Amino acid sequence: MKYVEFKKFTDENGARPIYLFEGEEVYFREKGEALLKSRFLQEPTLDYIAYDGASLKGEKLKTLIDSVNCFPFLSEKRIVRVSEFYPTEKEFEHYLEELFENPPRDCILLIVNGGKGKAGTAPLAKKSNVTYVDCARSDEETIKKWIYVTCKREGIYADGITCGKLASYCIFDMSRISKETEKLLGYCKATGLERLTDEVVDGLVYPDSEYKIYELANALARKNYSEYMKIIADLSTRGFNETSLLSALASYFKGLYEASQCKGSDKEVAAALGIKEYAAKKNREQAAKFNKEELLLLYNAVYGAISDIKCGELTPPSALKMVTARLFFGK
Repeated sequence: MKYVEFKKFTDENGARPIYLFEGEEVYFREKGEALLKSRFLQEPTLDYIAYDGASLKGEKLKTLIDSVNCFPFLSEKRIVRVSEFYPTEKEFEHYLEELFENPPRDCILLIVNGGKGKAGTAPLAKKSNVTYVDCARSDEETIKKWIYVTCKREGIYADGITCGKLASYCIFDMSRISKETEKLLGYCKATGLERLTDEVVDGLVYPDSEYKIYELANALARKNYSEYMKIIADLSTRGFNETSLLSALASYFKGLYEASQCKGSDKEVAAALGIKEYAAKKNREQAAKFNKEELLLLYNAVYGAISDIKCGELTPPSALKMVTARLFFGK
């Protein structure tokens, strides 16, 4: 099931013996675990234990099995958490199969994984008695809807454009979106606002540095020199010096060029480049604003300036000025 269905599922089904929270969205994994703890764990000091999956190999898996088979002291359920747990199929058959086939009633085995693991890893999601919760990063529309619904519950209206701006400023990271939404709602209530506006978001939420680099490239694509310099000045007040800014630009243009060279779906491009699907989608959209030759020239210009800094031929401020002149005026 998707994470957004998990609360309703728990309301209707109560505790299940084995959960697998799998996916890159940390916010979903943490909130899912918090829900189980709030419902079934009354005494965490005695009835909760956590293991690092990397340490549970071979005979050490018996430690996990013994822990799961313990009775709770003062809680409705004992919770045994294991993170990044990727046993091989052979290990599963030898040590874990009996546990999964006949899990104890008084314990919850909570497996929290950031991904699916390498080839040869046992497919835990398909094993007996496993409740699988998909914690992959949500698409843009789902996140905007989450912001809208969260605001609505608190009596604050937010339209789709404002929700999209907040999500973009946080580069669709649910952990940060959750914190920023809470902050914005607190501000709206304290000031008597009934509507969350773009102006409030701009005033209280600073865009993630990755988003600012995205804006910088947008200004470059439009040949908007004043906006470009404004963003650079803003970044310089946020801890970016000339070298770090050039490095970020080089990395960004390299990503755009690689995305422009790939064919296939966003999912296929993401797999080929080793990046998230959402990042692949955005890189391809941004790359489409440039021609392929221009992207390569941009990358080479920035990378060349970084090399000149390292060789002592240019100071960082001079290198940034030279890159800006080349990017905008071809000099």
